[in-house]
Amino acid sequence: MRLGPQGEMTIGEASARSGVSAKMIRHYESIGLIEAERRANGYRTYTGQDVAVLRFIRHARELAFPLEDVRRLLELWRDRSRTAGDVKRMALAHVEALEAKSAALAAMAASLRHLAQCCAGDDRPDCPIIAELERQD
Repeated sequence: MRLGPQGEMTIGEASARSGVSAKMIRHYESIGLIEAERRANGYRTYTGQDVAVLRFIRHARELAFPLEDVRRLLELWRDRSRTAGDVKRMALAHVEALEAKSAALAAMAASLRHLAQCCAGDDRPDCPIIAELERQD
């Protein structure tokens, strides 16, 4: 890949280097996580630092951080006066949220497994899974 005159690259090149799709790069730009420079012709240009930001965002999203947390993590990353404690607190709060989601998903899976075990799965129309879904609380 060739870089432009000032080390600039197109959105396609930034996408290839960061592992973030061009569509997501545009989305991140639209919500203010990244700012692209614009050439006179209106095309976006990106730098090596922009690619580093995109990789940071991608890694945070791979760990299922919500976008607002990604925004805060970017602020902490850029703030050289940050404390590791601030980052650790965010990470541990996210771990708690993930564990709560995991427990909720496990409970849902157990409930569906139980309903599936109660279902004969034959040609009759009676089905405890449907009956549970139509149940009115």
